[in-house]
Amino acid sequence: MDGFGPIGRTLALVGAAILVIGVALMLAAKIPHMGRLPGDFVWKRGGFTFYFPLATCLILSLLVSTVLWIVRK
Repeated sequence: MDGFGPIGRTLALVGAAILVIGVALMLAAKIPHMGRLPGDFVWKRGGFTFYFPLATCLILSLLVSTVLWIVRK
């Protein structure tokens, strides 16, 4: 039954990642101005709204890159 070890570890890792993402999404609403930063674009035309959170994406990318750099160091 050694064949199931890697599958179990993979499922545990995926479950932990989903848990971390879920907690981050729950806490994201409490971060002030997240998603409403200067540089987050909103275009409204009639019944259509296009939202492009450019500044938020750049800040999150910088944060994640920094954390991964620290962890890998």
